[in-house]
Amino acid sequence: MVTNNKPSDTIAKTTGKKTNDTLATRAAKSSAAKAAATARARARNTGARAGQLTKLDGFMTFVREQGVVGLAVGLVIGTQIKLVVDQLIASFVNPLLGLVLPGQGDLSQKKFTLTISELGKTAVFSWGQFVYVLISFLTVAAIIYYIIHGLKLDRVDRKKA
Repeated sequence: MVTNNKPSDTIAKTTGKKTNDTLATRAAKSSAAKAAATARARARNTGARAGQLTKLDGFMTFVREQGVVGLAVGLVIGTQIKLVVDQLIASFVNPLLGLVLPGQGDLSQKKFTLTISELGKTAVFSWGQFVYVLISFLTVAAIIYYIIHGLKLDRVDRKKA
């Protein structure tokens, strides 16, 4: 009888044949070794690119999960709506209020002057410009509110329970 150090050979001597478990274990070790060698080769070939790819993947995941694209689109649309509303108010609302309110000029030119004669000081309050900006803000806020509720965008991100 020949002595060998392999456990599979010992099993074969006692039973007369090698078991399926031993063959399956060897096949698994062989395929795992091949996979590990392939992974090491890929890591050597990519070098510094591997770190860059994981950073880029992390950034793209952040953009997708946090809704950054939606935020950017909302910012652009909001800015454009403000420009349209400002022009609307400057072209139509401001001159109409200038006709209705006393004094000369449109709404943004309305002001009053406060003078303290004892000190010789004067202060000019441009209340028309403040009202103009306030009307612009309220109009933009109302338009964005009605767009969001009209298109039901306020329910997009809510998860269904």
